[in-house]
Amino acid sequence: MGQVNSYKDIVAWQHAHKLVLLTYKLTQTLPDTEKFNLISQMRRAVVSVTSNIVEGHARATVKDSLHFYNMALASLTELRYQYLICKDLDFLDEITYESIRKKCRHVGSLIYNWAQSQKANAGLIKKQ
Repeated sequence: MGQVNSYKDIVAWQHAHKLVLLTYKLTQTLPDTEKFNLISQMRRAVVSVTSNIVEGHARATVKDSLHFYNMALASLTELRYQYLICKDLDFLDEITYESIRKKCRHVGSLIYNWAQSQKANAGLIKKQ
């Protein structure tokens, strides 16, 4: 991985940002009755993923940063469940759901690997 000068250089953030844009587009297609329920929750959760990566990057210590990367993973888990609700309510077809599920899993792996690399660089774990 290249040098990280900004949160925008973090590959996990780049993919999570794409997930934000996708989620906003997708939630525009949900029924209006979900505007203050599922739509609002999904948008908050997906923005929380990227926001926590940004905040983690801005922290002075790796320990503080890791807390926010863990929060990003938790928000991503929340979003994954909300997408399952959409599928189960027939707001999403199976193919779309599977595609989004894979994107979420990939973002989760990237966040996890980023956090692990930060731990390793700080000497908190052995590099593999």
